[in-house]
Parts: sequence; C-alpha cells; structure tokens
Amino acid sequence: MTTKPMSKTLKAILVIASKAKEDSKCKFTSLAHLLTVDFLKECFRELKSGKSPGIDGVTVGKYAKALDENIADLVARLKAKQYKPQPVLRVYIPKPNGDKRPLGIPAVEDKIVQMAIKKILEAIFEQDFMDTSYGFRPNLGCHDALFELDRIIMNAPVNFVVDMAMPSAMLRIHEVL
Repeated sequence: MTTKPMSKTLKAILVIASKAKEDSKCKFTSLAHLLTVDFLKECFRELKSGKSPGIDGVTVGKYAKALDENIADLVARLKAKQYKPQPVLRVYIPKPNGDKRPLGIPAVEDKIVQMAIKKILEAIFEQDFMDTSYGFRPNLGCHDALFELDRIIMNAPVNFVVDMAMPSAMLRIHEVL
C-alpha cells in the first residue's frame, strides 16, 4: 500500500495544530504564507465535480483545464491582497410544502480559498473544543451526538430523565439519584 506524500503546507498545518494544542494562549498573527500553489491545488482536488457552477459559470472541469495558470493567478492575487470573492449565486430549491429554500452557490475559485482557510483555522481552533462538542466540527454532527447519547443512556448503570419540553428543541438529561 502506498501513501501519498504530505505537502509542506499540510505539515505546517500539523505543526500549527500541535502548537495550538500545547499553548492555548498562542496567537497566530499571519497565516497567509500557507496559501501556496501546492496547497490550493490539493484543496481544488478535494472539490466535488459535477456540482453547479457559481455566478461566473465556471465548472470544476473548466477550471481544471488551466489549473496551473488559474491557481498561480489566484495565489498572486492573494499575496497582493487583490483577491475579491465573487457574489454567491442565489437559487431557490422547492420544498415539499410548496415553499422554496434559498441556496447560495459560490464560484469554484472561492470554494478553493474557503476550503484552504477552513483547514488552517480548523487546525488552530479544533484544539479548543471538548470531546463532548459536536456542532460544526469535522466528521461530527447531530447524529453522532444522538448516537453517543443513546450509548450513554443504554449502557450507563443509572437512570436518566430526558426533558424534551424545553424551548428551542433543546435536550436536557438529568441523572436520577
């Protein structure tokens, strides 16, 4: 089994994550140097093809045809602080009840930048979350929280009362003594 070599930027992100975990008071002042050609190409490769294009009409496939030039231009604009995200394309998806749900579709280039920044910020701030936090975290979600809740309730040697009458559909669990 072969493993893909890790880019310099991903190694740097791991170092940043380690530093953030070691020292919660550490301040990261400039991370723009991590937005390199190689890193942005890696982020591009993670994009799903076949998705709707943004307001500029450029698809992932079309962007890939001149990937080297496109990414080099993007990095140059980022470093010169001339990068401006494009407006998000607003479309409306019909709901079963007849209403419509708004959906925003960013341009491919904006998706690349968003993914890169997400990875950098995640490496720093993921260290601050407790293991019991499930919202908006990588590879965790509400179903994971419910699975853990079920595991605790079904395997714990104590009785629990679940209070579902709280506002905002919040769930509160009380241990019965």
